[in-house]
Amino acid sequence: MLVSEVVDPGGLATLARQIDEWLASIMATADHVVAIDRGTSDGTSAGDPRWYVRMRGEEKEFTTVWLTLGQRTLRYETYVMPAPEEQSELLYEQLLRRNERLVGAHFSIGAEDAVFLRGDLPLVALSEAELDRVIGTLYATVEQTFRTLLRIGFASRFG
Repeated sequence: MLVSEVVDPGGLATLARQIDEWLASIMATADHVVAIDRGTSDGTSAGDPRWYVRMRGEEKEFTTVWLTLGQRTLRYETYVMPAPEEQSELLYEQLLRRNERLVGAHFSIGAEDAVFLRGDLPLVALSEAELDRVIGTLYATVEQTFRTLLRIGFASRFG
């Protein structure tokens, strides 16, 4: 039994090049994608390769999806909104109920209690189609939920 499927450094370099190519293709064909950039998870050459895909939205002005390539998975995440100022129980209930319907992603609470949408994809399943699906899922989910979540977590501001 394999405990994990670790990709060696050469394999990771190959995957990183493929991701660069796939993202360039997405940038060339998707009008709402406004920027794609690459760095590392810790800002040094020793960190895991990391990309961001910034997209213009209708409900939320911009959504940025971060992709981090590890030895076993591609981790993806996007910031949805700051911590709710009010009705936090109702907001968290909404997030949990929405998690029930999501495939390959889940809402979570991150730094400073902000709301994020996150997921992981095993590297053995990584393909251009899966990368496109992941980015599309996060983007669509933020677009579908953002306004409702803001109206719950910041109700008094919407009077």
